[in-house]
Amino acid sequence: MPAIALEPHQLRLTVAPESLGFASTAELQDLPLPWIGQERAQAATQFGLAMDQPDYHLFVLGEVGSGRTSLLRQATQAAAAQRAVPPDLCYLHNFDAPERPRALRLPAGQGRQLRVAMLEMAKMLQTDIPKRLASPDCKAEAETIQKAWQKEEAIAFATLDTFAEARHFRLSREGGQMVFTLTGDKGHPLTENEALALPRERRAEIDAAEQALRAEIARFLDTMRPLEQARDEALVKLRRQTIQPLIEHAVQDIRQGLKKQIKDGAKLGQWLDQVEREVLAHLSLFEAGTDDDEDAEGERKHHLADLLARCQVNLAVDNSERNGAPVIVEDNPQMRSLFGAIDLQTDTDPPHADFSCIRAGSLLKAHGGFIVLHLRDLVEDEGLWPRLRRFLRSSRLQIDDGSAAAHGATAPIALQPEAVDVDVKIVLIGSVDEYYALQEADPDTARRFRVKVDFAERFAASPATRHATAIFVAHSCKKRGLPHFAPSAVARLLEQTHREADDQSRQSALFGNTEALVIESAALCRARGGTLVEAPDVDAALQAHTLRHNYPEEQLHKSITEGERLITLHGTVAGQINAMTQVDLGDYRFGFPVRITARTFAGHEGLLNIEREVDMSGPIHDKGVLILHSYLTALFSHVAPLALNASIVFEQEYSGVEGDSASCAELYALLSSLSGLPLRQGIAVTGALNQHGEVLPVGGINEKIEGWFHACAAAGLDGTQGVLIPARNLRHLMLSRAMVDAVERGLFHVYTVGHVSEGIALLTGEASGMGPGALPDLAADVEGTVLSRAEQTLRAFRRACQSAGHTRRGTGRRNGAARQAG
Repeated sequence: MPAIALEPHQLRLTVAPESLGFASTAELQDLPLPWIGQERAQAATQFGLAMDQPDYHLFVLGEVGSGRTSLLRQATQAAAAQRAVPPDLCYLHNFDAPERPRALRLPAGQGRQLRVAMLEMAKMLQTDIPKRLASPDCKAEAETIQKAWQKEEAIAFATLDTFAEARHFRLSREGGQMVFTLTGDKGHPLTENEALALPRERRAEIDAAEQALRAEIARFLDTMRPLEQARDEALVKLRRQTIQPLIEHAVQDIRQGLKKQIKDGAKLGQWLDQVEREVLAHLSLFEAGTDDDEDAEGERKHHLADLLARCQVNLAVDNSERNGAPVIVEDNPQMRSLFGAIDLQTDTDPPHADFSCIRAGSLLKAHGGFIVLHLRDLVEDEGLWPRLRRFLRSSRLQIDDGSAAAHGATAPIALQPEAVDVDVKIVLIGSVDEYYALQEADPDTARRFRVKVDFAERFAASPATRHATAIFVAHSCKKRGLPHFAPSAVARLLEQTHREADDQSRQSALFGNTEALVIESAALCRARGGTLVEAPDVDAALQAHTLRHNYPEEQLHKSITEGERLITLHGTVAGQINAMTQVDLGDYRFGFPVRITARTFAGHEGLLNIEREVDMSGPIHDKGVLILHSYLTALFSHVAPLALNASIVFEQEYSGVEGDSASCAELYALLSSLSGLPLRQGIAVTGALNQHGEVLPVGGINEKIEGWFHACAAAGLDGTQGVLIPARNLRHLMLSRAMVDAVERGLFHVYTVGHVSEGIALLTGEASGMGPGALPDLAADVEGTVLSRAEQTLRAFRRACQSAGHTRRGTGRRNGAARQAG
C-alpha cells in the first residue's frame, strides 16, 4: 500500500463557533463550574470526603495546572459546609502541675465566651473584693474579733505586769518585743551604775527575779500564741465568708452561661473550683498597701497580676465565626505552622513560658474538617514528614516546646501541654512519581491514604466538555474582571486544548495553561480597546507567548540558514535522510530537523550505532536501534550469513539522543546505502518501527512537523517538500494554520505510512519489494525493488568476505611452508 498524502482538513481539528451555542461567555458566568473531564477524580474525591473512617485520607495525583488544588479546595469546602462546626480548643493553667497545661474543648463559640467571662471576672474581683473587705459590716466584724482578742491579751498582760512590778521590774512593749527595766524602791528606773552599787545579796535576788520574769513572759507568749492564731483564723474566715459569695456568684454565672452540653464539663468544673480556691487563698493581694513602701506595693501588684493571669483562658482555636467545618490550605507548612508552637516570653530573665504561650498549628485548627497539603513541601523540610507520619499513626497531637531548646540552659522547664485527639482528613497533593515513590519507600504511611484521586492529563472531548470549558472561561473572566469571550475566541481556546493534548479527539486537562491564555488574550483585547475577546486576540496571545520562549528555536534554525548545520532540503542523496526531533525546554517545546547518515561495507561487525559507542544515546534510542537490527536481519535472513559492516550517525548532534522515533529514518538510510538508491531530501521522516516493520506512533508529532516546515519555509517551499509520519499519528495532528494553508496550496505535503515498505517506496520512487512482516514481496518485480538491490549488495559483500577469507587462509599456509623449509 503506498504512502497516503493527507488532505488539509485532516491536519487539525477546527471547532465551529456556532456549535457552542452562546453569544458571549457572559451568559455562562453564573452557571456552576463542573469538573471538566475529571469524572474519575471527582468520584474518588466524593467517596474519600464522605468516608468517616480512619486512614481514608486522600492522595491527589496530577500535574501542575490540572486544577487539582482548586478543585479539591472547592470539593472540601462543599463537604465542610455539610459538617457540624467543630469545638473550640482552650489551654488552661494547671494549678497542680504548672508545666502540664490542660487542654479543654468547648462547643464552638463557648471558648471565646469563657475567655471573655474570665477577663470580666478578673476586672470585677479587682474592684469588688477591696470594696467588700472595706465595707462597714466587714470592718465592724473584724473590729469585734480584734477587740475580743485585745481584751484577752490585756488581761493576760496586766497579770504579767503585776508579776513584774512585784519583783521591781517595769514591763513595756516596743516593736512587738517585751522590754523590762529594773526599778528602785521609789519606782524609778535604776541606772547601770546604781545597779552595780547594790549589795551582792540584792543583786542575787534581782537575778533570780529576772529569771522568774523571763519564764513568766514565756508563759504569757505561749498563752497568747493560740489566741493570736484563733484571731487570725477568725479574720481569714470572715474575709473568706465576705468574698466567697462574690466569687461563687461570678463562677456560677460563668457555668450557667455555658449552656450547651460540654464534653469536658468535669474538667472545666474542676478548673473553676481551683480558680475559686486560689483567689480566696490570696485575698491580701487585692488590698492596696500603704504609700510608704512603694517596693512592697509594686511586688503586691505583680503577684496579683500573675494570679489573675493564671485564671485566664488561652483560646488556641476559635470556631465561633464558622458555619461549618474548617478547610485549611497550608501553602507553607513548617513545624510551627503545622503542629503548633510554644512562644517564649523573652522579656524576662530567664525566658518564661506558660500555658498562655501555646499556639495552635494548622492541624489543630483543621480539627473536624480538612487540611490540604503538598507532599513536596513536606519532604523538603527535614523532620516535617516523619512527624506527620507519627501523627497519622495515633491521630493525637501534643505541642512541643521546641522554642525552649533554642535557648539552651537559660530556658525554663519545657512545657508539656496535654495531648489532644485530632479528627482531620488530610488531602495530600503530589505527582504520580511522588505517589509511587511514597508507596515504595513508606508502605505504612501510604496505607493511611487509601483514597487515590487520579487527575487525568487529558480527556475525551465532547459537546459537554466544550460547554464546560466555556463555563470555565466565563468564571475566569468574572473572577478576574476580564472582558468576556466571543464564541470564536472560545473555539480557538478549545483548539489549543486539543493541541496541548496532541489529539483531535481529546482535550488537555491542564486548565492552568488555558487560564493563562484567557488572561493574556483579554489583556490584548483591552490593549486594542475591545470589549469582547475575539479569535485574533487569542492567536496574538499565542504568538506573543511563542516569541517570549522561542529564542533557542530561532537560533537553531538560523544555524541552518547560515549553513552552520548541514541540512539538505532539495534533491536526492543515497544513505542520507532528514529526521525530525523534538527539543523540550520544560516551558517550551519545538521541533528541529537532524541529518542521519548511514554507511555500509563488507565485513562481519554488523550494525554500529555511533551515538551508543560514545555514550551519547539513551536506553530507549538504543532499544530502537536493536529492534532495527533485528528487523534488518530478518528481512535478509535468506541471504545468510550477512557479511555487513554498517554505521549510523546523527550528524552534528552533540547533546545526546534519546527516543526511538528515528528508527524508521535510520532504516531508510541503511536501505538506501545498501541499494544505492538515493532518498528524497525534501521529505523528513519520523516514526518508530517494531520487529515486523510496522510503523509505531511517536510523541511531539506537531512540533516535529512544524520544525521541518519552518526550515523548508525559510529556504523557500517548492512543492516537493513534506513529511513522512506514522499513520497511527493521524489523530494527533493539530498543525498550525500556516501549515494547513501551505498544504492546501500544494506547497507542502504530509504523508502517512503504516509499514516501512510504504515509506521507502515514497522516498526512493521505487517499489520496496517488502511483504508483510519481515518477508520479501514475492509478487514484486525482483530486479527493480529496493530490497532486491540491497540483496545484491549484501551478496557481493559476502563474496568479498569469502574471497578475503580464502586469501588469508592461503597466505597462512604458504608462510607456514616457508618456515618449515627454512
